[in-house]
Amino acid sequence: MDITRRTLLAGAAALPAAAEALAQGEAMPPPAELARDDGWWSRVAALYDAPPDETIQLEAGQFGAMATNVRRVYERRLARINRETTIYTRGPLAADLAAVRESAAALLGVGVDEIAFTRGGSESMAALIGGYNRLKPGDAVLYADLDYDAMQTGMESLARLRGVKAVKIDLPEPATRQNIIDAYERALRDHPAVRMMLLTHLSHRTGLVPPVKEIIALARARNVDVLLDVGHALGQLEFSLRDLGVDFAGINLHKWIASPLGVGLVYIRKDRIPDIDPCLLEGASDRIDARVHTGTVNYAALLTVPDAITVHQSIGLANKAARLRHLRDRWAEVLRDDKRFEILTPDDPSMHGGITSFRIRGRTSPADNIALRKALFEKHGIFTVERLGPAKGACVRVSPSFINDSAQIDRLVKALRELATVTV
Repeated sequence: MDITRRTLLAGAAALPAAAEALAQGEAMPPPAELARDDGWWSRVAALYDAPPDETIQLEAGQFGAMATNVRRVYERRLARINRETTIYTRGPLAADLAAVRESAAALLGVGVDEIAFTRGGSESMAALIGGYNRLKPGDAVLYADLDYDAMQTGMESLARLRGVKAVKIDLPEPATRQNIIDAYERALRDHPAVRMMLLTHLSHRTGLVPPVKEIIALARARNVDVLLDVGHALGQLEFSLRDLGVDFAGINLHKWIASPLGVGLVYIRKDRIPDIDPCLLEGASDRIDARVHTGTVNYAALLTVPDAITVHQSIGLANKAARLRHLRDRWAEVLRDDKRFEILTPDDPSMHGGITSFRIRGRTSPADNIALRKALFEKHGIFTVERLGPAKGACVRVSPSFINDSAQIDRLVKALRELATVTV
């Protein structure tokens, strides 16, 4: 591995005591305490290329920036592949990719024979949805309004391709652990033909984290398989696929793990691999690799995954999760009591990570929220994104990175209060 824990952290000038302790593997302050230490996180931010000075970047949801040293390693690997071409790709590459796979499997706590690389979470979920072969005509599949657009389309496509019924439900808003569980339980009770369902671990629309483990257990009790979309959860939440009882999952590595763009994983528990058909471009095989056929991909991006994982683990998942929740709470919980706003994730920390969406009360149309997103950027230099699709209306999503600082979040609060005064 090109980058070590020490060299990554040593890339920031004038490391504070906490960062030096991290580099040495010494005891750290509790994550909740460290989350409030902007000085420490500013040193972490120094490990990354700085965003434009005039913009407050609060849209880290599409993908995560690589640490500067990881980017440099990626560029060196890209240069090597460009220089050596097939001398490398038809030679040492296979062994190097095997090591990458071991690194990814260790991160997830699963077997190397239970994961295959894809070009992102969408391709992973497409392999699961399209390949799930236990459906027969007359069965039904279930999905929700907060699931990702392409996954919803995939579930609807099954009606045409497999002769099944697609059932869509709207998740409760405001949400609680119990009313989300009740919504899925009611849907499964009312539609006993459901044999497979889509579940999103952390919604890209609102940031909602449902009680995944309980819902999976509920589905299993009714002989319903769950395809879990983990696109936003890995690297943002603390969880274990084994503990959740997951059999099938689509995973993204270029979001909160911050690998180079174009890297994801599909996970299938080993004894369930036959329940997902091989890709049409592959022959009959029990290997998980046969469930995906990506052709010639960006090998440099794949090879850099262990370096991104090193950065992630050096900072610490618990530390990142606490920091993201701290930044989220600094705006979302401050505005919750302001009746002009609707905050679309509950204050229950088990039901959100760092992402949360909001809307100005009564402003539910796509046009309203596109205009709000534009006003935030054009008038206040704050970059966010609108999200369409929740049953109760469109919204604006705020997705800070752990390297944002408290002052930037406070500027968001000030800007939103000003815009709400103008528009309400």
